Amino acid sequence: MEMARMLLLLLCGLASVIVAKSDSSVSCEDLGFTGLALCSDCDALAEIVKDAELESDCRKCCAQELQDSISKTYSGAILEVCMRKLVFYRNVEAFIEKSLAQFPLVDVNYRFGSSPKLIMKDERGNEKESIRIDNWKTEHIEQFLKEKVRPKAT
Repeated sequence: MEMARMLLLLLCGLASVIVAKSDSSVSCEDLGFTGLALCSDCDALAEIVKDAELESDCRKCCAQELQDSISKTYSGAILEVCMRKLVFYRNVEAFIEKSLAQFPLVDVNYRFGSSPKLIMKDERGNEKESIRIDNWKTEHIEQFLKEKVRPKAT
């Protein structure tokens, strides 16, 4: 009888933990969005990544922009990733090894514990936007950077 009570208490506790977890809201930062993403970036993300759930999460966290900022570009970017986690992100690793040289305005910053993300910079070098790229393919990273990072003025 005592064993049945213990089992019942354990199951009730487990059920309350599951309910509490499903009720808690996930922040934009937890989803990989800083809240600085523009809604038009969600369109580009949807076109490149083709993941309806990711697009939905992006739209929950994006900011509406004026019409003239749709083609917004940046002066540079930092690809931030944990060197120890890099082996789990083969596409990011391949980008760093094979494609990074094509992007002189993109630096790599190895930061302990960081999931892969692109930190977009303005003309003063200030960080303006952070975009998680955990599940992006190498060619998507390349395409995004070609569209969003201004080439150097010659």
